[in-house]
Amino acid sequence: MTLTVEKSFDWDTFTERFWDRRPVLYKAVDAVPFAESEVFRAAVLGSRPPHPLAVPGNLQFLVRRRQQTRPHDYLPELSDGSFDGYEQRMADRLGGQRYALVVHRFHSFSHPLWDRAQRFYAGLWERVGQPTHSAGSTMFHGSYEHSPVGVHQDRFATFMFCVRGTKRMRFWAERPWSDPVHTVLDYQPYLDSSFVAEVEPGDLLYWPSRYYHVGESAGDAPATSVNVGIPRREHRPYYEIKDLFRGTRPTASAPLFTPDAAPGGRLAAELPTALADAVDAFATRLDEDRFTDRATELALRVRTAGGFWPTEPPAEPRPLDDDTPVRGCAPLLPAPGEGPRRWATGGHVTSGTTTAEALAVLHRLDAGEAVRVGELPATGRAEVRRLLEELESFRAVIRVDTH
Repeated sequence: MTLTVEKSFDWDTFTERFWDRRPVLYKAVDAVPFAESEVFRAAVLGSRPPHPLAVPGNLQFLVRRRQQTRPHDYLPELSDGSFDGYEQRMADRLGGQRYALVVHRFHSFSHPLWDRAQRFYAGLWERVGQPTHSAGSTMFHGSYEHSPVGVHQDRFATFMFCVRGTKRMRFWAERPWSDPVHTVLDYQPYLDSSFVAEVEPGDLLYWPSRYYHVGESAGDAPATSVNVGIPRREHRPYYEIKDLFRGTRPTASAPLFTPDAAPGGRLAAELPTALADAVDAFATRLDEDRFTDRATELALRVRTAGGFWPTEPPAEPRPLDDDTPVRGCAPLLPAPGEGPRRWATGGHVTSGTTTAEALAVLHRLDAGEAVRVGELPATGRAEVRRLLEELESFRAVIRVDTH
C-alpha cells in the first residue's frame, strides 16, 4: 500500500475520501491550529512537576529507551526561550543522547492553543458529529529512535501536525505479528510490509484507528508534533464514569491499609474504615438529584469545550468596577430546563443560577452590546457583577478599552 499525498485541504473532501478509511498526508496546510510559540509555552506549562522529585502524571520523559522517574532538569523552562534553546540545553545536558518528551492533555495548558484547535475541528464536527467522549491531544518532542511504546494500534483516529523538524510515521494496514502482544518495540522483521509518511513543518497527517503505526526520527535533530486523537473504537463506559467522578476525594478518616487477617487467614466481615469512607462518598454522589446535577454539568462542560475537554482552568477572577464596559467574546450555552439556570462556555459552568437581571445582561452580550455594571438597577448589580467576573475568568467576556 502507498500513502496518498494531497496539496490542498478541505473537510468535505477529507470526510468523503479518507475519514475512517485510509491515511492521507496534506502538505503545507494553510490553517494549521498549532503555532510553534504557543506549543512551546504549553509544553512548559504542561510539564511542571507537582514535586521536585516527581514526574507529572500526564508526562513521559525518556533518555534513549529508559523512562525517567524523576524530572531532574530535563523539562522545558520559560528561560529556554524557545524550542531552539531547549534543544541546545538538552544536547549539552545529555551529551547528544536521544530523548523523548511526551505531554498528554496538551490542549488543557493553553487557552489560545485550545481555541485554535476547537475552531479548526468545528469543520469536522459539522460533518461527522462532535465526539461524545472528548478528543485528546499529545505533544511529542525529541530525537527519539521511535515512539516509546513501539508499534501499536490506538482507539483513536489521529491527526498529526508537524510543528518543527521532520517526523516519520510508519504504518501497517494489518497487525504485522502473530504473537499475542499489543505492542512491539523491535519491529525490524516487519519493515517490508509497512509504508512510510515523511511529515514536515506545516504538514497534516491523518490515519484511521485501525492502522498499526510507530513514529520514528527522520534524522538526528529533534522534531516536534502535536497529535489529536478522536475516539473511534473500544468505547468503554468507565471513561464517562471517570469523568463524572473527576475531583472526588473521600475524606480519609483512617489509614489506607487493611488490618491483618485473623487466625486461619480470614479477613473481618466489615470493610476497613478507609474503604467504607470511599464507598459512602461515592454513594452520596449517586443520590439522584446530586448525580443529575453532576451529569448535567459534565455534559455542559464537554459540549462547550468544542470537542476538547478538560480545558485550561479558569483564570483568577478580577474585581469589576461600575464604569468598565465588558463585551462577550464566546458563546454561552444554558442548562436545560425552565427558570433560573446555570450557563456554560469554553468547558466551564457558572457556579450559580441566573436572576432575571443577569439573564437580560446575557442577552445583551449575545447581541454584541457592551455592558457596564453601573448602568444596571442597583438591586441586581451585585449578582451581575459576580457573573461577569466569573465569565471573564472563563475567558468568555473581555473588558473594552475606552481610550
